[in-house]
Amino acid sequence: MKLIQSSGGAFEVEVDGRRVFSKKGLGRHAEAGEVVRLIKQSLG
Repeated sequence: MKLIQSSGGAFEVEVDGRRVFSKKGLGRHAEAGEVVRLIKQSLG
């Protein structure tokens, strides 16, 4: 896992090079547990 610092409110989560969540793309913050659920789904 790697944290890459950014600016402008971007919050992007990638697993194995594949984006699983994008605050900027969705125009909203993640809901409680959403990012963890998406990571687990992408890992199978």
